[in-house]
Amino acid sequence: MIDDGYVTDDARGDDWHLMLGDSCERIAELEPESVDLSVFSPPFASLYTYSPTLRDLGNSHSRDEFFDHFGFVIRGLWSVTKPGRIACVHVQQLTTSKATHGVIGTTDFRGEVIREFQANNWTYYGDITIDKDPQAQAIRTKAVCLMFVTLDRDQAVLRPALADYLLVFKKPGENKVPVKSDVSREEWIKWAHPIWYDINETDTLNVRVAREDADERHICPLQLGLIERCVRLWSNPGELVFSPFAGIGSEGYVALQHKRRFVGIELKASYWRTARDNLHKATAQLTLA
Repeated sequence: MIDDGYVTDDARGDDWHLMLGDSCERIAELEPESVDLSVFSPPFASLYTYSPTLRDLGNSHSRDEFFDHFGFVIRGLWSVTKPGRIACVHVQQLTTSKATHGVIGTTDFRGEVIREFQANNWTYYGDITIDKDPQAQAIRTKAVCLMFVTLDRDQAVLRPALADYLLVFKKPGENKVPVKSDVSREEWIKWAHPIWYDINETDTLNVRVAREDADERHICPLQLGLIERCVRLWSNPGELVFSPFAGIGSEGYVALQHKRRFVGIELKASYWRTARDNLHKATAQLTLA
């Protein structure tokens, strides 16, 4: 693993600003207590390799190293968030393997993220379980514990599919501007459930254009419907939504569609360029609407 040369850049449009660079550093460029809502999915420790740079959290050699690195982002996020406001963090549990860990099992990445946020002054406010299709997960991950062949051979090896989780954190303090958006009572009845069964797993922005030759194995943007619920539940029109791991711009795309402002940071240049194009598309669509 080598650092392939660190570069920064900026792109701007109507109501958005996209930074190319390391969130640990560039988050300091945001005004203190300027962010109304954060929505993002961080790298899942070393589960996936996104780029060859040592700045990439996905290239951590250990879980401790990952959280040392991620801690800089969590503290920066706390500084730029307004008191009483929300950060939505998408995670999943992580598995172990016989080859790497000596045992096939599951580790509590979700709980470790919660404890790291709490250690950095955030209030753990709640969470939502996001249902996943076990058959699709079996096909995508080749997980032996989900396959029919295992069902027929030895059911002691079976385990349920891994869910996603939306962790909700709040910065302590008084929220000076009440959030009163367009969420109806009928929508709240549905969204207040602790499990969301109706998030469409394929409802994402196109990832193909962000891929490079010999690229990493994984680009998995957040579902647009999931982001929409966060944006509409926890921010007002005109407020600032932030993502320190902007990827291909999904959070910004949805924020702009719902008449919020957006600022994001992305380390990988090919993702950043795709995010820039997606944010331009979002503002163009608003102009045509």
